[in-house]
Formats: sequence, structure tokens, C-alpha cells
Amino acid sequence: MRMKQKKMNITSQDVRLMFETNLPLIQQAASGSRDANDFKQRLMESLHLNGETPLTPAAENIKRLIQHDGTTIQEASTGKEIRLETMGYLWNFLTGNKNVAQPHADFLLDVYRQFEHLKGSPSAVPDKEQVLRWMKRWDTGTTPRMVEIRERNKQRIIGCLIERIETHHYDKSRYAFPPGASESQKRSMVEQWWGDYRFHLALAARSWRELNHLMGGTLSNDLKDIYHAAHQKGMPVFVTPYYLSLMDVSGTEYDDAALRSYVFYSQNLVDTFGNIKAWEKEDEVEPGKPNAAGWLLPEGHNIHRRYPEVAILIPDTVGRACGGLCASCQRLYDFQSGRFNFDLEALKPKETWDSKLRRLMRYFREDKQLRDILITGGDALMSRNSSLRKILDAVYTMAKHKRDDNRHRPAGYKYAEIERVRLGTRLPVYLPMRINDELVEILAEFKQKAEAIGISQFFIQTHFQTPLEITPEVQQGIRKLHRAGWTVTNQLVFNVAASRRGHTARLRQELNRMGVLCYYTFSVKGFEENHAVFAPNSRSLQEQQEEKIIGQMSTQEDYLTTDFFHNGRSQERIIRMLEKKTGLPFLATDRNIMNLPGIGKSMTFQLVGIMPNGRRVLAFSHDDTRRHSPVIKDMPVIHILENKSIAEYIRQLEDMGEHIADYDSIWNYNTGQTEPRFALYEYPRASADYTTEYSNIPTEEPPYIPHAS
Repeated sequence: MRMKQKKMNITSQDVRLMFETNLPLIQQAASGSRDANDFKQRLMESLHLNGETPLTPAAENIKRLIQHDGTTIQEASTGKEIRLETMGYLWNFLTGNKNVAQPHADFLLDVYRQFEHLKGSPSAVPDKEQVLRWMKRWDTGTTPRMVEIRERNKQRIIGCLIERIETHHYDKSRYAFPPGASESQKRSMVEQWWGDYRFHLALAARSWRELNHLMGGTLSNDLKDIYHAAHQKGMPVFVTPYYLSLMDVSGTEYDDAALRSYVFYSQNLVDTFGNIKAWEKEDEVEPGKPNAAGWLLPEGHNIHRRYPEVAILIPDTVGRACGGLCASCQRLYDFQSGRFNFDLEALKPKETWDSKLRRLMRYFREDKQLRDILITGGDALMSRNSSLRKILDAVYTMAKHKRDDNRHRPAGYKYAEIERVRLGTRLPVYLPMRINDELVEILAEFKQKAEAIGISQFFIQTHFQTPLEITPEVQQGIRKLHRAGWTVTNQLVFNVAASRRGHTARLRQELNRMGVLCYYTFSVKGFEENHAVFAPNSRSLQEQQEEKIIGQMSTQEDYLTTDFFHNGRSQERIIRMLEKKTGLPFLATDRNIMNLPGIGKSMTFQLVGIMPNGRRVLAFSHDDTRRHSPVIKDMPVIHILENKSIAEYIRQLEDMGEHIADYDSIWNYNTGQTEPRFALYEYPRASADYTTEYSNIPTEEPPYIPHAS
């Protein structure tokens, strides 16, 4: 019998009845077995899993669960050993063995669904019209109704800010009222300051009381308690007035869960703060030792590296702060350690930064394979314009020297040259007013001179989470970035709120309308601090294959799009033209992936076990469409224990008002394959003159340690 329940309140006895009624063969195999090993052997025989006949994906999945049963794996994110006993727990349950602890109903339901899938009655896949209906559920911030609501929010918040400025007497601040200013004059001054991103940074909410005040006193008691605990643990709070103006404080106008879950803390996050570890193990660096991806790096936590071609630069500037602390940030351990913080004055670059920057650039210059630099943080655009100009000038000089150096090297021994520069930032979302004319001038000037020395790709990688974040102010900022000649792409964190049916598809559509291309759709990291917002990888696969697919381009259209972009045409016009030509509602140019410890981005995995609490264990392989560090050969498989069971995730969706029947096929997504990269995101073909050798990889010789020049 198929489940007809409207509520996810399935008990263990319900699942027992489902096995007895719908899967009597499995129940009989368990009852007739001496022990768990005998049960597994009977399953292999009765389900014909040992023959030479090719198996269905559902049968391959069961066979894999049986073969992994009784094995011990090392879970990559924690380093702990885990014993897989999926079939052993099932046998104990089906035989009524009272001598062992019984598994959770979430475990039983998932295992039942795996066997049920053998019957060959797959869940209905939604058609394009259904996906479009789901997409229409989600509001965007550019409609007249939304603009009006946000304007009311803004005026309410301005009143709060006037009161706050008066109360705290910001005498030394540029945002202070002159003596005797009238109420209308004060409001006029704050209205003008609202367009200055520095005002929002200066007046950002840094405590639950300030947060509650700017939210109109609407924070729940539970959320107040969470923030009180965060304060006790020294966890920073930072949300700007502009971003808070996007919230629906009434709770009746629109669904703002995707906004709230991105910046408001969960109990899990606060409880874990202080013990948060680096999910991406390669970000843990000890001087003189290679990181988890095999690379030697300079001291100072300024360069992060995983792949041969690209390294991340994190400056010692205000770029070590952000326009807000995202609740699922992959660098929360840096905020925990204090390397990242919101003491904006203290983060201003010191005199030593200039010489350190030159030393860091030497690392890029003298590496044989690096040709892509991603400047991030924190947030690249948190650096002031003068600091950002200095960083880009240093990148230009390094790239020019790297090119000049190659003139003295023979063919086959030349070093890879810098061909791509990227800025990682969420400020176009958090603070669109940061994109001012001076910034545009800096970006345009850099691009013009960088192109002359062979750099051909210029990307702004931003982080829109929901269509609600797209406002008239944001649209204006994106247009300015396009005017500078940079390609704007988006990376989404696929958390619970963003994972609801049609939500991510609608975001892609609205971003495309601004000329923004989608780049990655990231699964949330699986540590305990992210438990509340984690969406299982099976849901990401389901979204990829059932929703994103309606925006899928052909290979020919993919390369045609790339040609248009390389020819310098308007991004908005190119996208509109392609959508009209292809009939697609959006361009599915992103990849649904997970960032894995040590091996990078991938969605190539197999389900190998289900824990007694229902959490899945996935065995990931690396993305074989791109180059990796040589150490990848030593870690071909990475095991990840997911953060929550699928059943718990479905209950969360139900609590958010979703129809759980819409997600029924999620149980069947047990194997994934990493999607190919959109052609525009591929590196230019490497020159045949480049060396195939690596540097900054440990050898028998002493490692190269950069020094000040």
C-alpha cells in the first residue's frame, strides 16, 4: 500500500505493517533467517541480485546496501569511524529482536522505500506546467506591491534609527544630528544616509535588542533566547537596516522564510559555536605542511587552495568582514576564531599589508599551474575602494610579470598565466548601494588594462538566496557591474527554505532577467551547526532533474551562449534572446553540487548506508570533469554522513505549509552524477607551451616558501 497519510507521523508499527502487507517477500526472508548475514544472503538470492542479468537502479541500490552492510567507513567531515549496519538493523526489527536497540521510524521508512522501489512503480515526475505553477508561488522584490511594503518597512526602520542615533549620541560619527535639528530634518538626513552603504554598516544590528527593535518588536521569545545564548558565547550578530527592511514583520504579506533562515540563528548553530570546525579540510593550514588537498601555502591564512588552476585570496583588509553573518557560512569557524569579525575599524589594512600582498602575489607568480585568482573573504567588496584598487593593481602587476617571465622559458616549460579574475561578494544583495560609481570605475579600468596582458575572464560571484532579495536597488547595482564589463554569476545555498518546490527555479528566472547567470547550487555543509537548514542531497538531485531541467540548454545552445558573451554583448539581451529562441523559462547554467572535504565540488555519489536514526551515508567520488591535485589518487571515495533524515526534512517542509506529496520521489534519488560545467565557466584551453609539472606540492626537495621581495 502506498502511503496516503497527509502527515509525516509514521510510527515503527506502521512500517512493520507496510512490510507485511506490501513486501511480504522481505518479511519472509527475515523471519526465515538465522541471523543478519543469513538474511542478506537470502535477499541476494530471492531478489536475483547475484546473476549476470543487468540490474535496475533500484536493485543495484539494494545490492549496494547489502554489500556495504557490516563494513566500517571513515566519515570525512568528522574523521570518525562509522559501522554500516542497514540490513542488520532491518533484520532485528523485522524479527522482533528485543535484545538490541530498535532503529528510529525515520530509518525504517527510508529502508522500506528502497525496497518498495523494486516494485517498479516510480513516483510521478512533474511536467513543465507543474514546475511553472510552483515557480509562480514565490514573490519577487520588484513588483509594485512588494516595493510599497518595503518602503513602509524602510520608513518604520528610519524612525528606529533616528531614535537610536539620538539615544546613543554619536558625536564622533558622520551620522549624527546637528543641535536643534527638527524631526523632519532628522528624517531627511537619514533618508539621504540610507543610500550610503557605510551608514548601514555603522548602524547594523549587533545585538538581539537592536535586531528586535529594527524588526518592530516582532522577534519570538524563542528567537530572543537563542540570541541571548549567542551573546553569552561571544557569537557576533550583524544585520544591516537595509536587509531587515526586506523582511515581512507582519507575517501576513509574503513568505520570507528564505530571508530569515539565512541571517537568523538556529539553536543548533548557537549550541555548536565555539566547537565549529572547518568543513573544507584544505582550509586548515599549518606552516610548512601541505593542506588536505596537498598544497603548500604561505603563512597567514590569506591563500586557500584546492585545485591546480585556482587559489583564493583573502586580504588583510575590511574584506575579512561581511555585510551580514550568514547562518550557514562555510567560514563560521573563522568568525569563531576571530580571524573574521565585524570590528571594521580594526580591520583597516595595516602598513605591513602592502609588503605582505606583494609576497602573496609572488606565490601566484611562481606557481606553475595557477591561472585563476578568486578574491573573497569575508567579502571582496567590503574592502574600501582604495584597498580594492591596490589589490587589483597587485594582481595586474603579478599577472604581467608572470607573462613576462614566460618569455625566458622554452616551450613546454612555461608557467600557466593568469586568465581569470573573480570577486566573491554578497554585497550586491546585502548592500546594493555599495556598488557606487567609483567602484565601477575601478573595475572597468582594471578590466581594460588586464585584457591587454591576456586576462580574458572577469567574474563577480555573488550570493542571491531568494527572489525576495531582488529589489529595484539591486537591479540598479547589477546594471552598474555590467557597465564595468564584468560577468555577474550567482551561487545559491540550497537550504530548507530555498529548497521548496519551484523556489530555486524562480530565482534562476529572476536573476536571468537582470542578466545574472547561475553558477552553483550548493548543498549545505553537514555539520551539526547547520542541522536546522540542511536539505538532503537527494532533494538537490530531485530539484536538478525535476525542476531545473525545464531550463536545460542543448550543447549547441550552451556554446552559442558562450560565444555571445565572449563577444562582449549585453548579458540581459543575450539571455532574453536565448530564452525567446529556445522557449526556456530560464537558463540552467548552474550545477547542483556539494563542497566536499579535501576533494572539492561533486554530486557524484552512491547511497551506501542508512544509520539507525535515518541519516544517510553517501559515498562521493570527485568531479572527473576537472583537474585535481595529485593527492586525489589517495582519496578516491569520500564518505559523508548527512545532517538529517529525509523524513525529518519532509516534516520541516510540512511545517512550512508544503504538500508533502509533491516531494514523494525524493526517496528514489540514491545515486548522483556531477553535471558538466556550462561552457562559459570553462578555462580557456591551456597553451601547449605550459609545463605539466606542479609547484607548491611536497617533493623530496625542500618546499618553496615565499619571502618578501
